[in-house]
Amino acid sequence: MLQGDGVEVFVRVLLLVLASLLTGCATAPPQRDSLVALSIQELQRAIAAGELTSVEVVRAYLARIEALDDSGPRLNAVVEINPDALTIAAERDAAFASSGVVGPLHGIPVILKANIDTGDAMATTAGSMALAGHRARADAFHVARLRAAGAVILGKANLSEWANFRSESSVSGWSSLGGQTRNPFSTDRNPCGSSSGSAVAVAARMAPLAVGTETDGSIVCPAGSNGVVGIKPTVGLVSRGGIIPIAHTQDTAGPMANTVYGAALGLESMVGEDPADPSSVAPQGPYVPDTGRIDLNGVRVGVWRGYFGSDNDAVRNVFDSNVAALAALGAEIVDPVVIEIPDDLAQAEYQVLLYEFKAGLNAYLASHEVDRSVDTLAEIIAFNAANAAEVMPIFGQDILELAATKGDLRSPEYLDALAKSHVVMRTVLDGVIAAHALDVIVAPVNGPSWKIDWVNGDAFALSSSQLAAVSGYPSVAVPAGFVRGLPIGLAFIGAPFDERDVIQVAYAFEQHTRARREPDFQPHVDLERALR
Repeated sequence: MLQGDGVEVFVRVLLLVLASLLTGCATAPPQRDSLVALSIQELQRAIAAGELTSVEVVRAYLARIEALDDSGPRLNAVVEINPDALTIAAERDAAFASSGVVGPLHGIPVILKANIDTGDAMATTAGSMALAGHRARADAFHVARLRAAGAVILGKANLSEWANFRSESSVSGWSSLGGQTRNPFSTDRNPCGSSSGSAVAVAARMAPLAVGTETDGSIVCPAGSNGVVGIKPTVGLVSRGGIIPIAHTQDTAGPMANTVYGAALGLESMVGEDPADPSSVAPQGPYVPDTGRIDLNGVRVGVWRGYFGSDNDAVRNVFDSNVAALAALGAEIVDPVVIEIPDDLAQAEYQVLLYEFKAGLNAYLASHEVDRSVDTLAEIIAFNAANAAEVMPIFGQDILELAATKGDLRSPEYLDALAKSHVVMRTVLDGVIAAHALDVIVAPVNGPSWKIDWVNGDAFALSSSQLAAVSGYPSVAVPAGFVRGLPIGLAFIGAPFDERDVIQVAYAFEQHTRARREPDFQPHVDLERALR
């Protein structure tokens, strides 16, 4: 007999079936009260209770992708569907029939950013035509963990080509292989990047869970700009193996979902000590929040007001209301905390990324014996130049060319830059956290999304990602409000490997504010909508 949440899940699924019968159209976009509107928790319960099969769930999300990504608003978030997704789903159902769920993500679809290896029929390309034929021999370590937890890898998501490390004039969410991904709240606006497709797929409910990667802002910015939750873990908590790299001192994969619980469940399923990754550590969870605790009594929150773009009055108003909400939950607010970032840190970080990108990409290519036309960064640059009309119709490859001029990781310039960025940022943040006995630091993640501009490139006007990115510390982006109908996220930044406590604070905030809204796929921001 169904009770409590089980009744609600059953009713929602019944509505989906009735809607399909009434419309007679299997590919019609599922409405809010349907299977794709269920949270990961609800999917877990329904599958575990035998009320839903994995095949039913996967089919519903495939229909959603067809309705919104391939047609309708054409969000262009998903670049490839796993041809084996339904077969894997059927295997999950067979396993359930014999022995129950295989793990916490049993039968739940997951979309991966297209710079993450899968040892299957799908390509790992970083959005680049130069890697169009690249199929990895094995899953990335964290992908294998997701499969072991029962997930069904549904497809690959578009991204900013080379994870936004190709040109200073790049357009986030655009790649030569995948084209332009669009923000589901206003399709003429940018989804931010580089994990653009991962965030949009979750926001538009084309997958309940997605994985992105971040070097500096590439999880938290698209999460904030598309109104979803994104977790950028401490570097080393999630293995970096099987990810096309930018910089090993800052790179990490991380989950995105529509709720903190869902993203935390994704993180918990991804972590594990990888012998092949020297920075990998054993899990220190559980990471899923205590759903019975929604107060912040005794939690000390530092308010950082020195973020880039802090002169945006509309965002500041949202931020002030967020700080008030944290105080209402019982948090002890330290406002402001001053974080002294040296003027030369940003340039030092850039030098680190250039050096580590060249070394890391060449090592990645050398370790992947596949049929392709390029084997080194130099050959990628040559390929792009030879195919410029298709590869570079909007912007060039000046960053790739600059990285190619760098030496190896023994270079004094690199070692000096590493000390002036990674080491300095850790020292500064450790000092601020200790001086104020802080549990988390908060700041806005993003400003309102800018219009897609293939002439002038991106127009970043606000960011707080540098703190967590350069230090390698954790950051959780949570929907926090809107400016003219466009989502704003709040970042919760913590001490290294303190994800469990940071996630708990983020969960309490989420439950108190309930700031997330469903996207409405408008072609532009109009006055009536902007004033809501």
